[in-house]
Amino acid sequence: MLTLVTGVTGEVGRRFVPRLLRRTAPGDTVRVLVRDEERGAPFAALGAEVAVGDLRDEKSVLAALGGADAVVNIAAAFRGVPDEEAWAVNRDGALTLGRAARDSGVRRFVQVSTNLVYGAGRGRPLTEDDEPVPGGPLWGAYSESKAEAEAGLLALHDGERIVDGRVTDGQGMAVRIGALAFVYGDGDPHLAQALRWAAHWAGNQRLQMVHHADVAQGLIRLLYAPGRAAGKYNIADDAPLTAVEAHQINGVPVPPGLAGRTDPDPWYGIASTLRIRDELGFRPLYPSVWTARDAGAL
Repeated sequence: MLTLVTGVTGEVGRRFVPRLLRRTAPGDTVRVLVRDEERGAPFAALGAEVAVGDLRDEKSVLAALGGADAVVNIAAAFRGVPDEEAWAVNRDGALTLGRAARDSGVRRFVQVSTNLVYGAGRGRPLTEDDEPVPGGPLWGAYSESKAEAEAGLLALHDGERIVDGRVTDGQGMAVRIGALAFVYGDGDPHLAQALRWAAHWAGNQRLQMVHHADVAQGLIRLLYAPGRAAGKYNIADDAPLTAVEAHQINGVPVPPGLAGRTDPDPWYGIASTLRIRDELGFRPLYPSVWTARDAGAL
């Protein structure tokens, strides 16, 4: 199987590709899409093929897809970029890639998304069937553009469907979505950066986490799982981090004001992982940030 991976120079992608390469069977190939040859050199040294191009350029995308059987789209413009860039990369780029993949004969497409697409909490863990609802402190072009990409890509799905109570197998591309919690680990600066928000939260306000090793585990399960059904899967660990714990894990004094604040939405960003556990056998290697700390994997 030849798998094309995008977004490989970002915090998630550059940690995912080595793990995917270690997972591939003899005869399998991993190809990475980068904007220039130099940025692809570290992946070539690990055994990946390198394709040079831009996600927003359809010609280079089509060239990169040549012979590909599967795609893992990690490319993203994160929070803080201009809105037009977020829409161009997160929605338009993803849909350009998805349509080109379908037209090129790709059989499986894995899209990396975020649990921020859910928006406001529902008074319970969020599930993959919940519709996006605008609201919450981190809502904006990043999460909105990711939500529209999810919908647009799932519309391209042509794998297993249930018709008149029977499972039928389409002839085209199967689409799966992996919605990530707040990613950390392997030296990723996100854990320290979380304090820019946590310092202003209530002490018991929670942030759902997932280690890079478990991101890779989850995405690889989506990529290789048997069958061709479409689906969205939340990927997270078992123990959301409180604002107090975020300071403790970073070795920073807890601001005195946290104790007097109230969490406005206790279920914001807290997602259920029952689907990926039950259907794909996912179990976090690092069930909590503290487990990762004790293993020296922060």
